[in-house]
Amino acid sequence: MPSKALSTRERRANPVGRAATASIPRETVGGLRLAVVDLEQTADFMIDAVFPRRRVSRPLYLTSANGEVLSRCSTEPMTDRLFRSADLINADGQPLVMVSKLRSQKPLPERVATTDLFHVVARKAQALGLTFYMFGANEAENEAAVANVRSMYPKLKIVGHSHGYLRGEALRSKVDEINALAPDFLWVALGVPYEQAFVEEFMPRLARVGVIKTSGGLFNFLSGSRPRAPQWMQNLGLEWAWRLWLEPRRLFWRYLTTNPHALYLLFNRTLASRTKRD
Repeated sequence: MPSKALSTRERRANPVGRAATASIPRETVGGLRLAVVDLEQTADFMIDAVFPRRRVSRPLYLTSANGEVLSRCSTEPMTDRLFRSADLINADGQPLVMVSKLRSQKPLPERVATTDLFHVVARKAQALGLTFYMFGANEAENEAAVANVRSMYPKLKIVGHSHGYLRGEALRSKVDEINALAPDFLWVALGVPYEQAFVEEFMPRLARVGVIKTSGGLFNFLSGSRPRAPQWMQNLGLEWAWRLWLEPRRLFWRYLTTNPHALYLLFNRTLASRTKRD
């Protein structure tokens, strides 16, 4: 079966978004069907998707997976469902790319890190007059991230921004405010699986948004409070080690439990999907 073919379950779960992304090839890596596209192609797809001729009746929903996500989807049914409801899942983890080159019929061309994707989309959006809304992180991080983005891309139209610590009626009012502003791109940075749950709950109230992209810790990098790993560590798939060095108390147990499991899934569920096709 060609990698771009979609299962009946996937089509029924999200028929509008699936039709809009049907031309994008996918490959099962570690148990999740990931988009076989590079960074530039992902950005071009996002840009193209917001123009009126391509707009659908609701936002397109893009998310990203790394080793931790593979592990959590394998053991947490709710997280698995939230990720499988996305219109497109990018590989935001170099180990996924490396193993796909060994195991997959159509290997992933490169890692599509949201931290890199944001800047590519921002440059293109700035040139075309497209709009951003930045939702998530705490108030200080959000403010700093927005200020830095405005400094880097002075012509980029950021129509609004908000921290992500809202609940109840305040959150619902903020969602309605976002919809009224009708941004082309809504960047949601709440962490896994909260940002995916946010999309599931509020997508019906965000019909005027073009694309929703979940963003994890993106705003921490944009604000400057968290440095990226050196490029050589990123290339070798060791960015997790850099993050562990920066935040050992928060991340030690998480990586101790998810990294070995993710490695197992990469070598078994990627191979299994190829064997089934063959």
